[in-house]
Amino acid sequence: MVAPLVAALVLSAATPDARAELLDAMAQELDRNQAELKLKENRGPYFISYQLKDYDQREIVARYGALFQDATARDRQVFVDVRVDDYVFDSSIEDEFDFSTSLKGASYITRKSAPIDDSAQALRTALWLVTDEKYKTALFNYLKKKGEAVYVVDDPKRPPSFSKETPVRLLGARAALEFAHDQWAAFARETSSRLAKEPAFFDSEVRVTADKIVRYLVTTEGTRLITEHTLYGVHVSAVTRADDGQLLENSRNWYAPSEGQLPDVAVMKRDLERMVADLNALRVAPTIDPYTGPAILEPDAAGVLFHEAIGHRLEGERQDSDTEGKTFRGQVGRQVLPAFISVLDDPTIRARGGSQLNGAYAYDEQGVPAQRVTLVQDGVLRTYLLSRKPVEGFLKSNGHGRSQGNRKPIARMANLIVESKKRVSEAELKKQLIAEAKRQGKPFGLLIRDITGGNTNTTGFGYQAFKGTPRMVYRVDVKTGQETLVRGVEIVGTPLSAMNRIMATGTLEGVFNGFCGAESGMVPVSTVA
Repeated sequence: MVAPLVAALVLSAATPDARAELLDAMAQELDRNQAELKLKENRGPYFISYQLKDYDQREIVARYGALFQDATARDRQVFVDVRVDDYVFDSSIEDEFDFSTSLKGASYITRKSAPIDDSAQALRTALWLVTDEKYKTALFNYLKKKGEAVYVVDDPKRPPSFSKETPVRLLGARAALEFAHDQWAAFARETSSRLAKEPAFFDSEVRVTADKIVRYLVTTEGTRLITEHTLYGVHVSAVTRADDGQLLENSRNWYAPSEGQLPDVAVMKRDLERMVADLNALRVAPTIDPYTGPAILEPDAAGVLFHEAIGHRLEGERQDSDTEGKTFRGQVGRQVLPAFISVLDDPTIRARGGSQLNGAYAYDEQGVPAQRVTLVQDGVLRTYLLSRKPVEGFLKSNGHGRSQGNRKPIARMANLIVESKKRVSEAELKKQLIAEAKRQGKPFGLLIRDITGGNTNTTGFGYQAFKGTPRMVYRVDVKTGQETLVRGVEIVGTPLSAMNRIMATGTLEGVFNGFCGAESGMVPVSTVA
């Protein structure tokens, strides 16, 4: 029985589309390999997918009032997935346990790139070479995996290797890559010249980027998909040292899906002046001794906290991996956060409160439609972020299989949104901070206004901890309420302990845009908190 299709692929003969011709070449090579690929008496693949990503990039970099880089780049990368046996038990393995690395294995590793010329024959040749390599690797891993299974007690709850999903046929709309080169070059020179005039800054940089990705995906299940996506970024940073030698950095980053949606230059210049003032103030701020006590995290810092402490630990592949700590495995239906907190991930929304969201997309890297997913509802864990790698109790993807370039997709965050039913005014939040600091016998609390980013350790070989690096931190005196800028602060904690100490949230909601790095590479993400 043929599975229903999400959308029809419709092309007018009067308006030929080079994209469709490339997709057709990929489909032809896919069909040929599905029919013919087999090694001696061994099984052929039950599933093959080809993904081609066409990158068109612009980048301008300035320092000290002069251009250091003015680049245009074009690149095409391919990812080929070949699976042997069936959906229940196939050749897929964790990358850490790739059995095919052997002195007796293939000595030639194929290039995972494609021609930037629209040559069907060259593209099919490139795909064939990668397919041949991937099939032999899959067959090697399948036989080894099947052999090792004799040492493992059969688990009736073991999820299948791969989920069955409805194929998609869609030729998406085109996205224009507009780039006002001369204006951005002038902006970069002028802005970097402004930073160079600061006597205490020993280095600074202005970077303007425009990236367009055209993604082609075909699978033996019937998916035929083309999507186009653009992302623009303006990045300004400066570096200085305090008198005691501590290295200090401050930056501003603006993102938008189109050039016209970036902030006005006047707005960016105002933000730049605040950045300069903050960094100069930070340079002369006193350091703080190690501190354990109450703190207020403003939206950026709160967003990074939830991203690192909660989001990564709810990514599906981490629930079954032998190398992971599995913080939330077996916790579905149980309370894991305060009852007034809910956490969801929604790649289908493109803006929140007037701010563009980096993590928006229509289909993930496995061709599954993006979906809004409630992860934690009123403190109770409901589900995980899922790719096509099933997790016990969850056998279908929820559209979060993501990757950079030609890396293997895994479940990743997109637009992580934290919601609260216990909101108080900012003034009341500060009162609660002071009251709690007094209760704990602390002379001050902390107000964390800005953060550079964070990282976390989710593996089973290390401590289950997360770390954030705040930038603008204020000490709040419990007697006077006075706020004093300090430096040298880090946020360090264990996820469940730290998150369950949240007492209340404010009314101010903010968006933190950026990129997140993990096993499948750097992907654009947003956090709303």
